[in-house]
Amino acid sequence: MKIFNKTVYIALAITTAMALAACSEEKDAESIGETIDETVTDTGNAIEDACEDVKENANAEDTDC
Repeated sequence: MKIFNKTVYIALAITTAMALAACSEEKDAESIGETIDETVTDTGNAIEDACEDVKENANAEDTDC
């Protein structure tokens, strides 16, 4: 259930970031690309953290994801 909650929060964060990028002043393509890259990196890190938390709670021998 915890992984579901984290997934919902991650999806919400991505949606918010995209909405804020769309509502901001006009930007050039490079700036928009950098924002997308940062969002994808942050999302990947959040997913990895959630995976590690699940493995730790399951007492798995290998906690790397």
